[in-house]
Amino acid sequence: MAKHIFVTGGVTSSLGKGIIASSLGKLLQARGLRVTIQKFDPYLNVDPGTLNPYEHGECFVTDDGAETDLDLGHYERFLNVPTSQANNVTTGSIYQTVIENERKGAYLGKTVQVIPHITDEIKRRVKSLGNTGKYDIIITELGGTVGDIESLPYVETLRQLRWEEGQFNCIVVHLTLLPYLNAAKELKTKPTQHSVRELSRNGVQPDIIVCRTEHHVTLEIRQKIARFCNVESNAVIEAIDADSIYDVPLILLREKLDRIILDKLRLPSHKQPDMSQWKEFLGRLKNPTCEVNIGLVGKYVELQDAYKSIQESFVHAGVTNECRVNVISIHSEYISERNVADKLKDLDGVLVAPGFGSRGIEGKITAIQYVRERKIPFLGICLGMQCAVIEFARNVLQWKDADSIEMNEETENPVINLMEEQKNLKLMGGTMRLGAYRCDVKKKSKAYKAYKSVKISERHRHRYEFNNDYLSQFVEAGMKTTGINPETSLVEIVELEDHPWFVGVQFHPELRSTVSKAHPLFVDFVEAAIEYQVAKN
Repeated sequence: MAKHIFVTGGVTSSLGKGIIASSLGKLLQARGLRVTIQKFDPYLNVDPGTLNPYEHGECFVTDDGAETDLDLGHYERFLNVPTSQANNVTTGSIYQTVIENERKGAYLGKTVQVIPHITDEIKRRVKSLGNTGKYDIIITELGGTVGDIESLPYVETLRQLRWEEGQFNCIVVHLTLLPYLNAAKELKTKPTQHSVRELSRNGVQPDIIVCRTEHHVTLEIRQKIARFCNVESNAVIEAIDADSIYDVPLILLREKLDRIILDKLRLPSHKQPDMSQWKEFLGRLKNPTCEVNIGLVGKYVELQDAYKSIQESFVHAGVTNECRVNVISIHSEYISERNVADKLKDLDGVLVAPGFGSRGIEGKITAIQYVRERKIPFLGICLGMQCAVIEFARNVLQWKDADSIEMNEETENPVINLMEEQKNLKLMGGTMRLGAYRCDVKKKSKAYKAYKSVKISERHRHRYEFNNDYLSQFVEAGMKTTGINPETSLVEIVELEDHPWFVGVQFHPELRSTVSKAHPLFVDFVEAAIEYQVAKN
């Protein structure tokens, strides 16, 4: 049976539990262990699919069509192992299952309560991945902060699991904050003490304390935390702020966190972690040979996490090209014909981001017209691809009212239409075209040059599609459809034949990019941006 590591957080949110969990998973994987990571979120939404990106950042989609927390993106990028529906659980989905079971009479007339029914369902979800036999270690990140009312059922479940599984099969890593008071010139341990006390009050004693800090933690502070928090001094781990999230595994390696974990789980540690490829990646990341500026045009740019996978895909593609990619966020709502040149003229490439709704759409279309006419490398993702189709229809085919049904139901030229299977749906959650679908790529296309294959599979999240009633007019005018879904004939990729690099994709390539395998479309896009920069200079 798989062994379990729980990662909890204290003092404040946004300390980086997902990065710590991913980094720990990478170190254990580098030792030859089979690892997966799951996220338990305490909110009552069934999944993050209906949440505004301003509320929760991007919605990460798995191959099996699960709409999940963005931390699953970190798990995949670090481990290069696909996640699934089982890797993300919310309180909403837990309660939904329990209530459905109650309605079916599954509890034989018992009074349904948080203990044992909710906690038993949480335990079932925790163990589901471990029961597959595919993994040696399951890392479970508990969302929220210790002390939150919403997190109490998960902490209680953790208490029960530690008792049931035993101390050598289930351990707790608690991430906390060591604030630095500039006036006193010292790190303060009291918030950490209170956080651990709150966790202990609920019956859970952490085995390891990871301290997020801006300054190095002295031996004296480690011993103080160990004394007051009832852990061994070598189990107080420094997680100092890093220049890049990809530095964190090596920081934790220096702290011997992986070795401490193996000792506590009574696992053999004969094999030393092989981090050579990771170190090579970091070396290329920190020593680029060139630099490009790429504009990210979207309507959620105020929140960095709204486009997290896109941002990280540029990191991976930049490393592959030995290039530093400076991503310039540009709010589409504030782009107009008057200022578009000022905003885009110094860029080496432009990506128009996915999204929903009409806000900022005209700014995206204006930006696409600018880069199309000036031969600037362009990548449109999902709604970005749809905006490229609308722009082409309006300004090349001269259908001035061309639009998407999503934005204008009265348009006489709906070049983007609602998918047929979406038309009678009433529920919003989990009903889009979700997950991995096949795509046939045409040879002699930019997509084929990138993928080097005529058969690909990519992840989707959308309700609207290219309207095939207009297909012949677009092709005749120079917009080629170079990627088609073989089952539905859905247009997946469009390109312009008279442009050096202009690609729009209905799918989300950013969801497949990892440290060990940068996504080929992003790699090719960055390469095109480098060539454009050289040519214009």
